[in-house]
Amino acid sequence: MKDLITYIAKALVDKPEEVSVTEIEGEQTSVIELRVAKEDLGKVIGKQGRNAVAIRTILSAASAKMRKRSVLEILE
Repeated sequence: MKDLITYIAKALVDKPEEVSVTEIEGEQTSVIELRVAKEDLGKVIGKQGRNAVAIRTILSAASAKMRKRSVLEILE
């Protein structure tokens, strides 16, 4: 899951070297934290949050296939 979010985020931003993704795994749920440069935050979120919703949809579909639950948090 971490690699998937990293790939998508690096494709969206202007500074892909500043993208960092950390995964905190629990028993049933894993939390994925995405950090990007401050000026790229709007590109990851998108207009009215459309990009963020799309990324979360892809993440939930991929994690459902693995029978897990994943949550994406976009941090500054």
